[in-house]
Amino acid sequence: MRMRLILFGLFLFTSWQCYSKPRLERPKLVVGIVVDQMRPDFLYRYYDRYGHGGFKRLMKEGHECQNTLINYLPSYTGPGHAAIYTGSVPALHGISSNDWYERSNSKAMYCVADSEVKGVGGSDKAGKMSPKNLWANTITDELRLATNFKSKTIAISLKDRASILPGGHTSNGSYWLDDSLGYFMTSTFYMNDLPQWVQEFNGKKLAESYMNQGWNTLYPIQTYAMSTSDNNRYEGRYLSDSFPTFPHRLSPLKKSDIRKTCYGNDLIKDFALSALEGEDLGNDDITDFLCISFSSTDYVGHQFGPNSIEAEDCYLRLDKNLEEILNTLDNKYGRNNYTVFLTADHGAAHNPAFLNDHKMPGGFLFGRKLKDTLNAMLFSKFQYKNLIQDVSENYIWLSDSALSTKVISRDNLLQATLDLVKFMPEITFAVDINQVQQASIPDVIRTMALNGFVRKRSGDILLLLNPGWIDAYYKTGTTHGTWNPYDTHIPLLWFGWGIQPGTTLRETYMTDIAATLATLLHIQMPNSCIGKTITELIKP
Repeated sequence: MRMRLILFGLFLFTSWQCYSKPRLERPKLVVGIVVDQMRPDFLYRYYDRYGHGGFKRLMKEGHECQNTLINYLPSYTGPGHAAIYTGSVPALHGISSNDWYERSNSKAMYCVADSEVKGVGGSDKAGKMSPKNLWANTITDELRLATNFKSKTIAISLKDRASILPGGHTSNGSYWLDDSLGYFMTSTFYMNDLPQWVQEFNGKKLAESYMNQGWNTLYPIQTYAMSTSDNNRYEGRYLSDSFPTFPHRLSPLKKSDIRKTCYGNDLIKDFALSALEGEDLGNDDITDFLCISFSSTDYVGHQFGPNSIEAEDCYLRLDKNLEEILNTLDNKYGRNNYTVFLTADHGAAHNPAFLNDHKMPGGFLFGRKLKDTLNAMLFSKFQYKNLIQDVSENYIWLSDSALSTKVISRDNLLQATLDLVKFMPEITFAVDINQVQQASIPDVIRTMALNGFVRKRSGDILLLLNPGWIDAYYKTGTTHGTWNPYDTHIPLLWFGWGIQPGTTLRETYMTDIAATLATLLHIQMPNSCIGKTITELIKP
C-alpha cells in the first residue's frame, strides 16, 4: 500500500512538471546606458583614475566590444539613439539628423517634434514631443509586444530626443528636463499627469541644490594630468564666469542649465534610482527595461572640448554615478539578475585650434558663413536671391521655394553649387546625395552615406570635410557629425545576466546592439533591424 502511494505521488509530481509552464529565462531588468559624446578612448584615458565599481567593473566583469562603429551619416544624437534601439539606420528608421527640412513642405522639423501633443509637468513648448517621426519600432517596443504589454519601459534623459527615441512608441513613460524650470516632464503622448513619484522628485528641487554648489574639481586640480591647462583658448565659458576656469559659478544660471555641467549626470542618476522604486521595475517575472541617457558629457564637450579638465572631471564623476547605479541594482535584484549595456550615440573631434597648436591639420567651417558666401556667388550667376536654404548637419539644402518657380532647374543649381564647393580647401568631397552610389568616394563612406540618406528628409549635397575639420558655430569646444573615427568609433560594454565576460576585437556596429538584445531576451528583432547578434558575448 505504501509503495502504491509513493508511486502515485511520483506520478502526480511528474504530471505537474510536464504540464506546468516553465519560466522563460530572462533577466529581471535590462538597463541601457548611453553616454552622449563618449569616445572609447575615454575608458582608457582616465582608466587609472576610475574607481573599481563603475567603468572598471563593467570592463573587467563584463564584455567589451572594442571595435564598435557607427555605420551611417551624420553622427548626431537623434540618429544615434534611434539606431541603438531600432538596430537600424536613418534610411530605414527615418531620423535623418537632429533637425531637417521636410521635403514635402520645406518646413524645418526637429526629430521628436509633435505639434499635436502638449507638455505634462513643464512648459507646453518643451512638451510638444513624441516618437511620431520615428518610422520603425524599437527593441523596447518588441519587449512590450513579446510580453503582451506586461513589461514596462521607462526612458529618461536631460534631452527629449534621448529619452523619446529609446523608449519607442509604447514607452510607459519617457521623461526629459524642462527647458527653463529644471524639472522632469513628459507629454500627453504618454500620459495626462505626472506620476506621484515624479512630482515628489521635482518637489525636491535638486537641480537648484546642485547649481548652488558651484562646480569645482572632484580632486586637486593639479592632478588632472590627462587634460590641457585650465585657462586656454580652446574652451568656451559660462555666462556667469569671466574665464573658462575652475571654480565655476553656477547659481546665476538657469536651473535647466544644469545640463551643461557635471551635475546634470548626478541629476539623471538620482532620477533613474527614483524610477526603479517609483515604477516598481524588475519586481516580477516579466522583464522590464530602463533606458538612461547621460547628456551632460555632450554639453560639457561642446563647451570645453574633449581635452579639458572639465571633461575629465565629468567622466570621473560619471564613474561614481555608474558605481552607485550598479550597487543599487546588486542590492535590489541580485548580481546576476539584470543586464546592462553601455554605449554612446557618437564621439567628438579635437578642437581644431588645439590640433594646430600641436602641428596637426584641422580647421573650422562655419555653415552660416558658407551659406551667405554661396548665396552671394549664386546670385551673381542666376540673379536670384537665397538659392541656398541652409548649410547644416553636413548638408547643403537648396531652396525648394526658389526651385518651385521653375526659373532655375534643380540640375543647373545643383551643378553650379557643386562647382563652387568641391574645390574649397576645407572640403574633401561634395556629393549630390541622389547620386552617391556613383560618386568617386571610398566605399566605406559611400555605404555610410547611403545608410544615412532619407529621401524625404536629407539635404541635397553631402559635405565631407577634411580630417580634423569641424562644422562649427564657435572656435571653442568641439562638435561631431562626420564619418571620421573620432565621431563614429564608440564604446560598447555588456554586463550581467546572460553575458559572457571577455573581449570582442572584430568589427561590430551600433546596429548590432538591438539584434543582440533580441537574442538574449528571446524576442523578435525590431522591424527595421539590420544588425547582427554579437554571439561572442552571449553566455552559452
